[in-house]
Amino acid sequence: MENQMPREEGIDHSIGLLKEGYHFILNRSEKLRSNVFETRILGKKAICMLGEEAAQIFYDPQKFQRKDAAPNRLVQTLFGKNSVQTLDDEEHRNRKEMLMSVMTEEQLSHLFELIQMQWEQSIDKWSKMDSIVFYEEVKELLCIVAFKWIGYPLHEDDVKKMTKELASMFETAAAIGPAHWVGRTFRNNCEKTIHQLIQDTRDGKIKFPQSTVLHQFSFHKDSQGNLLDVETVAVEIINMLRPIVAISIYINFSLLALLEFPEEKEKLRSYKDYSKMFVQEVRRFYPFFPFIAAKVKTDFTWNGYEFKEGTLTLLDLYGTNHDPVKWEDPQKFNPERFTYWQGSPFSFIPQGGGDYYLGHRCAGEQITVDVMKLSLDYLVNRMEYKVPKQDLSFEIDDIPSIPKSKIILEQIIRSRGH
Repeated sequence: MENQMPREEGIDHSIGLLKEGYHFILNRSEKLRSNVFETRILGKKAICMLGEEAAQIFYDPQKFQRKDAAPNRLVQTLFGKNSVQTLDDEEHRNRKEMLMSVMTEEQLSHLFELIQMQWEQSIDKWSKMDSIVFYEEVKELLCIVAFKWIGYPLHEDDVKKMTKELASMFETAAAIGPAHWVGRTFRNNCEKTIHQLIQDTRDGKIKFPQSTVLHQFSFHKDSQGNLLDVETVAVEIINMLRPIVAISIYINFSLLALLEFPEEKEKLRSYKDYSKMFVQEVRRFYPFFPFIAAKVKTDFTWNGYEFKEGTLTLLDLYGTNHDPVKWEDPQKFNPERFTYWQGSPFSFIPQGGGDYYLGHRCAGEQITVDVMKLSLDYLVNRMEYKVPKQDLSFEIDDIPSIPKSKIILEQIIRSRGH
């Protein structure tokens, strides 16, 4: 028996989405007392969902597809045209296989060595400065590392430019007006740079070691045995670079958590396994990506509600991570909630859910966790700093949400013994 899906009244709620940001779906879910409801966005019917059960259905490839689901403005800034996030079935499996092929133990070990080296160099640099804007500095740190890891170390003069181009892709993803066009321009510029590297690699003008991302992606073949076009390879290389730089948001929130909950620092120094719980709680508690989109692949009924083919559907990532059904006292920062957590792929989804190797779950999620842990060790054990009076608040309707001051640090020195 089919039930009438709870519905938000009104002609269109796109403005509400922009105004409420991360709370858009959560607010309506609470008002309608339902984890699934119908609304209208960009003049079209849309279904919004949150919670573990909803995520499990959302990531069923027989029920939902990614093709043509993401708004074009998001494709033009964040994802890139024909990226892995927009594919389905065999094409998605082949592309995801390419991304996962560079997630080997050897490659990841090399990445973390590069990050550690860059943290060491950064502390030396910061100790000679009166103050730093932490978020901006960490973006540059991660951009330098990301390019080294794919096999193309940046010239010092290019660091700020490439950092700005990559960061604009996630900083302007939800922007409207001039900021959106700035983001599109920066993405186009970055793609052109990567295009040339790929073409030069294929033409033999530049020889990158076979183990590098640049070499492997440049010569990857699709399921029909053909090389991917240069534009698509560039998009996927950027899909390795951009997410690494975006970890700066989480590292910034890690520092904010240390400042807001100072008692956590001693726990991190005292308990060996506490850092993993801490970074997971940062990822659950603080906002990162609000929701993801798909379209209903074929008509089906779930929990008595009818889902019609082609209907835009949004899964609330932030809301699922704050769902009181799954998370006790979700508005409280409590790393110890992860002490016995078993790792459900559908209840804890800050970077998406589902199967890590074959599905649409973020290919770089483990990189994110490990980079956060390594960076946390520096913030807690390997450097000392003063935090001047500043505005550390952040707006939940900003996407992405970042502390207003971006966290200013002063008098940075290396900790004794390090």
